[in-house]
Amino acid sequence: MTNRIYASLVGAICLLTAAGARADQPRDWQMGLQEAATPIMHEIRWFEQYTLWFIVPVTLFVLVLLIIVGVKFRARANPVPSKTSHNTAIEIVWTLAPVLILMFLAFPSFNLLNAQLTQPENPDLTLKATATQWQWNYEYAAAEGAEPLAFDSYMLKDADRAAAGKDDKARYPRLLAVDNEMVVPVGKTVRLLVTAGDVIHAFAMPSFGVKIDAVPGRMNETWFKAEREGLFYGQCSELCGKDHAFMPIAIRVVSQEKFDTWLAAAATNVGEANKALMASVDGAAKSVDVAQNAAQ
Repeated sequence: MTNRIYASLVGAICLLTAAGARADQPRDWQMGLQEAATPIMHEIRWFEQYTLWFIVPVTLFVLVLLIIVGVKFRARANPVPSKTSHNTAIEIVWTLAPVLILMFLAFPSFNLLNAQLTQPENPDLTLKATATQWQWNYEYAAAEGAEPLAFDSYMLKDADRAAAGKDDKARYPRLLAVDNEMVVPVGKTVRLLVTAGDVIHAFAMPSFGVKIDAVPGRMNETWFKAEREGLFYGQCSELCGKDHAFMPIAIRVVSQEKFDTWLAAAATNVGEANKALMASVDGAAKSVDVAQNAAQ
């Protein structure tokens, strides 16, 4: 009994400290949006719920009207149809009602768009994502005179899982896991520059509320501020050729300390830096699993 209580306490502590192992990805039978990990995504989820208060009543109202029309005004029940062509009251209502509904939708949507498109001043980190068929290249801005860190990110193939140490498909799902994740610190404002080298692509990260086109010869920009640590998955969301479906995006959000350590190591060897970071993050997750199994 004492061992079970102790294991439960250890498991709870590990759950609180092992947020870095958490992965946000599509779930089986998922109906709603992914869980928010940025302030913008919180606003998007709120706006989705807000619009449903208009969409559901309007849909039900139209359905009721269709049923009434189909039953009451069918040929058998109403052999002599009315020849009425105008009704002032109805025409005023069906003109004003949509206008009012659109106004209630417009103002919060404009506020959301403004928050998305207004770039914060003095971002903590600037990244450049370049899309090519069919991979992503990430470049980290460096101090003046220093060499920027840049590396490619490809979808992880099943044959390479063991060598990469990513056999766990729950954390590294098929068609979404990559060989080299983008790594950013938690709680920091990240400015993201997005472009492409061949055709139009799109950088989309659902949990961050980010979706922006990558256009050849043009530099688009967006931003995000991750509120919690974890491993987050997205995909290219613009048809870009035969392997469009195999162009995932993975962002690993870690503490500032782990990010600084990774950044220093990645300057000389990105692969080894990623393995060291993955070991420190996934090691905490395994501690959680062991503690939970002991508590059962």
